[in-house]
Amino acid sequence: MKIIYKIGKISMLILLLGIVSCSSDNDYEVREANSLLDLAIPADFPPLNAAFYTNQPTKFGVELGEKLFFDPRLSRDNSIACASCHMQKSAYADHQIQGVGIEGKVGLRNVPPIQNLAFMQYYNWDGSKRQLEKQVIVPIITPEEMHSSILEVVGKLKEDAEYRILFNKTFGDHEITPERIYQSIAQYEYTLISANSKYDQVKQKKAVFTAQERYGYTVFNTHCASCHSGELFTDQTFRNIGFPINRDSNEAGRARVTGDLNDYMSFRVPSLRNIEYTAPYGSFGQFKTLREVLDYMDQGVLSSANLDPLFKDNQNRLSLTVDEKEALIAFMKTLSDLRFTGQ
Repeated sequence: MKIIYKIGKISMLILLLGIVSCSSDNDYEVREANSLLDLAIPADFPPLNAAFYTNQPTKFGVELGEKLFFDPRLSRDNSIACASCHMQKSAYADHQIQGVGIEGKVGLRNVPPIQNLAFMQYYNWDGSKRQLEKQVIVPIITPEEMHSSILEVVGKLKEDAEYRILFNKTFGDHEITPERIYQSIAQYEYTLISANSKYDQVKQKKAVFTAQERYGYTVFNTHCASCHSGELFTDQTFRNIGFPINRDSNEAGRARVTGDLNDYMSFRVPSLRNIEYTAPYGSFGQFKTLREVLDYMDQGVLSSANLDPLFKDNQNRLSLTVDEKEALIAFMKTLSDLRFTGQ
């Protein structure tokens, strides 16, 4: 009876303190609850994507994902982290024409911003991934980016005691797996929500547009809102809008995914949120400034069989006066979220 009683006391102590089994190097850890994060979801945003609900951000999952996001050991030569190309001040994009990876290798496309991903239905310029958790592997294995392998990454992380502790806090044991890496990074990226721009404050009646911004909003609703619709300022469709073509033989836009020539050089409509900070613009950085984009559309875009009707039905142009262009740019700058970008 005494033996049973003694074991019972020890078991109760373990339960109360939340002590978990020791790691391979005999470090004992106090287990804390890995609670779901209470994210501030903007009321007018579209529904969260389905994958979010199977991998909701947690306290330690996000902490682990952020650590991984900033860790250059995800690359083959330990020189490039996710954060190397996705910088906060650029709405988690960068200012390179095309992405630059290890050894200065230049990628196929411009680095897209990382914002409001929990509400997106497609990822990458061509929509090749429908789940954020499945997108994470792409930069890790792409030769022009990190040029590593997920097994190599796992091997590096297993040598780090801090990671073993964080994986244990997040998943309940010390095992480091590819799937857990993907899930953690996705959880962190799900928390990158931008919804505190001047535009949002005007909607909440906490600010007012200037006369030029108000005029720009009118121009936007007349010429741009059919594609850059909703609170994300993208309808998440794929369109060929006649931008200068990337002549790289690997490029075909959405057609790389679907195999359908009707999708040739069509790309996902980008969000306009924080566009002030994400230059250069276009799938491979064709334009240095927003004014260059608008001037090009005004002068006439490239014709093609699958050119978007917005241009095809208007002589391949988006006709704008100088005042309209300046006002439109002024409005787009009201979509800048200073808190999100840390400006």
